[in-house]
Amino acid sequence: MSVRELVVLGTASQVPTRHRNHNGYLLRWDGRGILFDPGEGTQRQMLRAGVAAHDIDRICVTHFHGDHSLGLAGVIQRINLDRVPHPVTAHYPASGQHFFDRLRYATAYRETVELAQAPVDGEGAVLAATDAYTLEARRLSHPVESYGYRITEPDRRRMLPALLAEHGIAGPDVGRLQREGSLGGVSLDDVSETRRGQRFAFVMDTRLCEGVPALAEGCDMLVIESTFLDEDVRLAEDHGHLTAGQAAAVARDAGVRHLVLTHFSQRYADPAEFERQARGAGFEGELTIAADLMRVPLPKRTP
Repeated sequence: MSVRELVVLGTASQVPTRHRNHNGYLLRWDGRGILFDPGEGTQRQMLRAGVAAHDIDRICVTHFHGDHSLGLAGVIQRINLDRVPHPVTAHYPASGQHFFDRLRYATAYRETVELAQAPVDGEGAVLAATDAYTLEARRLSHPVESYGYRITEPDRRRMLPALLAEHGIAGPDVGRLQREGSLGGVSLDDVSETRRGQRFAFVMDTRLCEGVPALAEGCDMLVIESTFLDEDVRLAEDHGHLTAGQAAAVARDAGVRHLVLTHFSQRYADPAEFERQARGAGFEGELTIAADLMRVPLPKRTP
């Protein structure tokens, strides 16, 4: 059975709290797993959340600030300790290669797994294209080089049983029609419709810039930082972050179906205020204020 869900491992910003670990997010995409921004303590949070090293196929780091990357050392060593049976690919800003190298080899360990390095260098780069999805990156605006990531599933055709029956197509002929595009004067368009692929975006530390709406456009789920509340918008701008209202306005204008707010500053005690400000910005879709160890399913596919 295919599973598509976000497993939240940590939701703090620069300073962890008693209830919020540093960042960490695993996207389960059918049988694949993409680990985003493993901050300090991610390996421990994986254990608590029931996430195994074997679940990880890719690691995507947005930027090299400690709350988004210090957990890399432990995660990489755990992947090798557990002898993960498949290759793992790591994506990160190319300008931070020296940071990645230091974290990868922070201590001695035995390398048993192929870890491919595929750094991001360029605007709107396509990082991977598989049968399951295309992975892209967009430049964001932060004091250090930072990228957001977007996953797009290919559109597919959905066969319509009533129209197949109307045209007398059944059994092996359905497969022939799908492979060949037409059969006995009946085209694939006559008996099927496009089923839009799902779209997911991950946007961390950034102020508003062109990359944010480009990543969010038409997403079924947008995971996005909202470090500050709206009354602290000047602080957000100065430090390269978003407010809850800004993040929600982006999601509203981009037609996002499910908005997940995360990366909260320790200065705020009431998470409900982020929800109030997001709703106040006019976002009417499904909304989650992320908490550690939460599991958030992707919305069901649209017809």
